Amino acid sequence: MGMTMTQKIMAAHAGRDSVKPGDLIYCKLDFVMANDITAPPAIKEFDKVECPVFDRTKIALVPDHFTPNKDIKSAGLAKIVRDFAKKHDIENYFEVGRAGIEHVILPEMGLVAPGMMIIGADSHTCTYGAVGAFATGVGSTDLGVAMATGEAWFKVPEAIQMVLTGTKPEDVTGKDVILTLIGMIGVSGALYQSLEFTGPGVASLSMADRLSITNMAIEAGAKNGIFPVDERTRAYEAGRVSHPYTEYAADPDAEYARTIEIDLSKLSPVVAFPHLPENTKVVGTFGEIKIDQVVLGSCTNGRLEDLAIAAKIFEGHKVHPDVRCIVIPGSRQVYRDAMKAGYIDTFIEAGCAVSTPTCGPCLGGYMGILTAGERCVSTTNRNFRGRMGHVDSEVYLAGPQTAAASAILGRIAAPKEVK
Repeated sequence: MGMTMTQKIMAAHAGRDSVKPGDLIYCKLDFVMANDITAPPAIKEFDKVECPVFDRTKIALVPDHFTPNKDIKSAGLAKIVRDFAKKHDIENYFEVGRAGIEHVILPEMGLVAPGMMIIGADSHTCTYGAVGAFATGVGSTDLGVAMATGEAWFKVPEAIQMVLTGTKPEDVTGKDVILTLIGMIGVSGALYQSLEFTGPGVASLSMADRLSITNMAIEAGAKNGIFPVDERTRAYEAGRVSHPYTEYAADPDAEYARTIEIDLSKLSPVVAFPHLPENTKVVGTFGEIKIDQVVLGSCTNGRLEDLAIAAKIFEGHKVHPDVRCIVIPGSRQVYRDAMKAGYIDTFIEAGCAVSTPTCGPCLGGYMGILTAGERCVSTTNRNFRGRMGHVDSEVYLAGPQTAAASAILGRIAAPKEVK
């Protein structure tokens, strides 16, 4: 029996010729990552092992959730991470103002690459599957041990083959693709399975599209999401990745638990209604829903392409007088490139608040907390009850084009409605 992409990467890192779903294996890790929330408990576990880090060049510590620090407690957490990074001379420690959101900067800086085995103490670590790597989130205990040993254990997952055909319309983004999929299979539809994207439609997806799609694989319950390595991937990695990497491809006779097809050409902008990402509806198929806030950014949609899409819609328009719009570039580089392209001026002229890179409101941290009864259209990845503030607030997930249009019109709207 052949192997899927994920299974091939796992087998290689476990030192085996092959693996099959259900196998319990130990794998050598190429990279591990934690942030200002998950690193402190991981460091506590690491200290119990009483040994040096396995490789100071293969650990990334990214304070991005409550930074710049929102209060004394968050400052204390950041200090734990900072002190650990100094003590162990961690090469990839990213201080405030010098990087950005973890799942934006690691691909951007070429720290993750095809064929790598990556874990992170953050559920959206699955983002890196966009470049053809195996990447998944783990708990802080596993992360702490991994920083010491450079290894982690896994149960080999079954795989779902996602066959993409057609070419997406101009007003559709990768966010609409993944929200459509989650709407089809539900938040547990891929539980502990690998979402492996394939088909001729993959070629039409930009790297920003792919990063958005794999970022939210966890929202379908998946262990990981992964795209094949193609010319677009190689072009993205050129000039970013300085070390050799290995490309893996699924065997022709690889076995999948099931196959799901999505014709990209038939998609439309969608939003996920409260309080689950699976509650998706096509924009325009429901009545008027007035909103109070829009958030543009996050590890899902904080890349330059996302800001470019939103800025194009904002040109010549203003944020609705009843709406607050917060724009959060995903990294320092994205911020600088957006300034050079004029996007930041466009946002400010439209009446948006532009923030330094941070996770901020996505997890209800700060920079845009909702009170009871308020509604927000957000390009983030989760809309659970209370996710962005009060338990009686509502978050509607959408792509950057829908978020921008909604900010202008004061209600959930499609980009084509902005004249």
